[in-house]
Amino acid sequence: MAPLAVPREDPTPPAPEAWADGLRALHRVLEEQFGADADTPPPADPKDRRGPFRPNRLTPVRSRLELRHVSRTFRRIDAAVILLASAVAAQMLAVDGVMQLTLGQILPLAFSAGVLLWGLRALDVYAFSISEGLGRHFLRICAAFSLAGLPLAALDLFRPWLGAPIPVWFTATAAVLLLMHGLWWSIVSRWRRESKLTPNIVIVGATSAARSLIETALATREVAVLGVFDDRLGRAPRQIAGVPVLGDTADLLGHKIMPYVDRIVIAVDPSAQPRIRQLIDRLRVLPNDVSLVIDQAGDGGRQRTLSHIANAQLAQVSGEPADIHRAGVKRVQDLVVGATALLLGWPIMAAVAVAIKLDSPGPIFFRQRRHGFNNEEILVWKFRSMRAEAADFAAVQQVRAGDDRVTRVGRFIRKTSLDELPQLFNVMAGEMSLVGPRPHAVGMKTGQTESARLVAEYAHRHRMKPGMTGWAAIHGSRGPVDTPELVRTRVALDIEYIERQSFWLDMYIMAMTIPCLLGDRDSVR
Repeated sequence: MAPLAVPREDPTPPAPEAWADGLRALHRVLEEQFGADADTPPPADPKDRRGPFRPNRLTPVRSRLELRHVSRTFRRIDAAVILLASAVAAQMLAVDGVMQLTLGQILPLAFSAGVLLWGLRALDVYAFSISEGLGRHFLRICAAFSLAGLPLAALDLFRPWLGAPIPVWFTATAAVLLLMHGLWWSIVSRWRRESKLTPNIVIVGATSAARSLIETALATREVAVLGVFDDRLGRAPRQIAGVPVLGDTADLLGHKIMPYVDRIVIAVDPSAQPRIRQLIDRLRVLPNDVSLVIDQAGDGGRQRTLSHIANAQLAQVSGEPADIHRAGVKRVQDLVVGATALLLGWPIMAAVAVAIKLDSPGPIFFRQRRHGFNNEEILVWKFRSMRAEAADFAAVQQVRAGDDRVTRVGRFIRKTSLDELPQLFNVMAGEMSLVGPRPHAVGMKTGQTESARLVAEYAHRHRMKPGMTGWAAIHGSRGPVDTPELVRTRVALDIEYIERQSFWLDMYIMAMTIPCLLGDRDSVR
């Protein structure tokens, strides 16, 4: 088809903004003439497809923080400061040494420190509510110090000889905590602006309950609603309260926005039990948490519902319950062991790099897009083990015995898993873990079928970061999965690991990895 001619009088095409303004004006005219749905936006404005919540740059779920975890860290730092200040005050009280302090001198200080710690938590100082300003936050801290100061003031009436260190402790600790909480507040505010503390959700069901939740979320900004999906797309408007309807549930299953979504919220009429069961069954295959919400009448009820969503306290339909402590321990384990492995293993990595370069032309490293946590696509690093011109980035053809694409050095490093060592960089970056389900290439095929389509629970293995080794690896499921049976076996082992994961299980898997590799003569690598 011939391109549209541009009039000679004006060879410069109109700016995109002009097109968008014109289309919006046309849209308003059509609404007035034909009664179009006021929720339907002009299709040409890309900003309308983003919606009011979506930031310029989305943060993957694995990189996002939970306010509960952050608040717990702040609370522990505050406790350490209070205890340190108490120890200094005790030292100041002890003219003849700390061991000479009487119980009457120690108890008031210890009691007030305990009341202060309790008061900070009881007055919700660590809530960091988005609707509360810094001044009100400081008032809560001052109220906690008032509670702690009351017993000291009462005791001073009877025992004025407690001495100057107690007021000094009280004043200095209050000043330090106020300064620290000014810093905490600025950190939380910045993370909120960067969407690191705001849970991202999508809503299934273009219903009145969805509209109520979105309008409440717009007022409070406790959660970010990135989009709406509806299994009855023909009846749904193009947007709800500004949030775009991105498609039906089939579109949701493979939508590119899902690696950035913390939770899927089903918001349909609670009386439609068959529809709810059908949606739950359809969405259960996703690695994202899926929850069911029932509309509560009134602004107060909707606010409580939204707070439950933000704090992930809804009825869990599918997905593993979040264990922040366990995830934190696993991350520390990855950093400590991973850094040690890099420190000790760099001579081996250098030798492998030299051998690859001498053996065949091409780059030392091979990078491939693979599925990470929550179906996020990550670039996984490996030492190149194939001829450069035969690189299969999409894993359309998995490695087979005697594969002529593999180089001489490649056969050795694949057999010993030395080709996986560069994935330590992925571990240090937080994209992978030392132990977890092995990352599979995006679009990997088993025969002529995409592997992900062979097992309904395939995406469940993405509920945890992929690992360099794992439960499946030490149970013989290594290398290619070139039959449906092998895919099912690996997925079953991966899900078993996710359900059982613990610090000691990870240590056991790491300890067993090398013996299992050395004793394995049959796996194709």
